[in-house]
Amino acid sequence: MAHATAQLIGDRSHQCDATATYTHDGARAYVLCDGIGSSAEVRAWTITAARRVARAAARRGEAEAGLRAVYNGYAGEPERSSPYAELPCACAAVAVTAPGKPLTLAWCGDVRVYVLTPGGVWRCLTADHNMRRVFNGSRNVVTSYLGASESDSEREARFGHAAIESATAPAAARCLLLASDGAYEPLEDSARNLADYLHGSPRQAATDFVTAAIDHASLRADNATALVADLSGAGLRE
Repeated sequence: MAHATAQLIGDRSHQCDATATYTHDGARAYVLCDGIGSSAEVRAWTITAARRVARAAARRGEAEAGLRAVYNGYAGEPERSSPYAELPCACAAVAVTAPGKPLTLAWCGDVRVYVLTPGGVWRCLTADHNMRRVFNGSRNVVTSYLGASESDSEREARFGHAAIESATAPAAARCLLLASDGAYEPLEDSARNLADYLHGSPRQAATDFVTAAIDHASLRADNATALVADLSGAGLRE
């Protein structure tokens, strides 16, 4: 299945978004991690984290199981239990295709997953983990992320959602889009239709999407990253 990633650094000092794909026994995982902060340390950690999630999800053939395995691994690091720890972390989303199974996805944070339905409509399947969702507060404060130590029940009690949420894509989803908040927010803020930038090949669509995001960003542009995959071979537009 053809796929492509495009990234622009925006006005940040470092590109701290990272994507990864991994295939195992016919199952393929697509991952986007959005590192929190902007430093060489965050960048390196996020690249490694994306690769770990991709491997774990593909080997399990299921998105939530893979993301949860990596989440729990980081959560179990003793230094992350300290309230004073300032360790790298990232929002994350993963989607997995496997033979004979529907596409599954899972996320922690505000990376979004969209699919193109057979009817030609791009549909968002994730719900952002941020304070805007929870208390109508700031969208810039996330309420779950990879690298946190809290359990599902602890996040549920505090914010009303689990540390990791999951979903299944509708049958015959044609295409897949994973987007960081720096990619989708500028387009939404300027009342743009995201679908207008998702034409042609996966590479063209990903490039056009992030270019438009930076062009329409107000004040300081964030890292913008998009991963686009053609799941059916039918293309993004007929």
